[in-house]
Amino acid sequence: MSIFTFVNPLPTLPPIKNVILAITGGIAAYKSAFFARSLVKAGFDVRVIMTEGAQAFITPLTLQALTGNEVHTQLLDERAEAGMGHIELAKWADLIVIAPASANTLARLAMGMADDLLATVCLATTAPVMVAPAMNQQMWAHPAVQLNVQTLADMDYLMIAPASGEQACGDVGEGRLPEPEVLLDHVLTLQAERTVPQSLAGKKVTITAGPTVEAIDPVRYLSNHSTGKMGFALARACRDAGAEVTIIAGGKITLPTPLGATRVDVLSANDMLQAAIASAEAGCEVFIATAAVADYRTKDAAPQKIKKTQEAMTLELVKNPDILATISHDYPDIFMVGFAAETQDVEKYARGKLASKNLDMIACNDVSRSDIGFASDDNAMEVFFAEHYQQAPVPLDKASKDKIAEQLVALVGKQLA
Repeated sequence: MSIFTFVNPLPTLPPIKNVILAITGGIAAYKSAFFARSLVKAGFDVRVIMTEGAQAFITPLTLQALTGNEVHTQLLDERAEAGMGHIELAKWADLIVIAPASANTLARLAMGMADDLLATVCLATTAPVMVAPAMNQQMWAHPAVQLNVQTLADMDYLMIAPASGEQACGDVGEGRLPEPEVLLDHVLTLQAERTVPQSLAGKKVTITAGPTVEAIDPVRYLSNHSTGKMGFALARACRDAGAEVTIIAGGKITLPTPLGATRVDVLSANDMLQAAIASAEAGCEVFIATAAVADYRTKDAAPQKIKKTQEAMTLELVKNPDILATISHDYPDIFMVGFAAETQDVEKYARGKLASKNLDMIACNDVSRSDIGFASDDNAMEVFFAEHYQQAPVPLDKASKDKIAEQLVALVGKQLA
């Protein structure tokens, strides 16, 4: 049986402000504390429902401290029920997220039971309900569990597929609760579908991200400090704007793949070029080159580890292919966006690259600044455009890379409109 992801909501739905995080019994409940905090930091008002089983793994006081709101644990709470508390909760919510959702909870929701607070709220709400199952891999694979998952998906519950890996019991397989940042991405994706202008709807976008790795020998290599954060932020922003996104990730990036994006992992500049050509051949319409591609590679990588036998060593380097210029030259119909990470004469070099590589748009930042650029969560840029767009440069003041990415995508959408 296939694993499900959530369906698109109606475009007329209002933005999500109020989120109920429901926690059920399971060792993965500890991740819910981190998830709750990330929801609050993302600007949502969060209230927590905990089942009796959940309270065996994590305390209500912890979630109250993290969200700033009282935690709800009982259906028949005299104080709350004086005002029909469970109904008020159901009406308050713009979204309910059950994470982790135990096998028992899946069964009870699929049967439409209403004998505890969580199940009753789910029956009484008109808000979407997002469900993240977490359990032992053998339990997850059981036909009864899969039948309940299918039943819930058929009832328009928004199912988040469990992750695969080592479990607390020692088993290995599917059934792990996804990491908090992945859960948050599900919520933000749902939010974006309601609120973000679909300026790239239907467009095929390819993004290169991170460093390239050029082998010296089997254990050493040439690379740089790029983390890929800007490229992955752009992948999320393009996806939120309706694009079909392919991200070509260089180096050894461990960032989670944005939901809905196709990921291609590469190492060297030559590997990245081949992946870029394949994407262009597959109909790419927008190419965004954020990767920090090594300008040079060793002429001949040593087949064995080079031993430290000399006081000095000379490496012969040869020039790497220019991925951005190659794609721009060979596929002139693609809208080309470059990045210039400079340490001096930023505008001069940016305009030079814009013209020499026949780009439509280039975003330039000064990586000599310690507060932006490589390894930072923030960035600041100035964006330049090809002359035929008759568009003045646009400064993007220091902000999170996610916010910068949103602004860049808006500028791309404006030029394509």
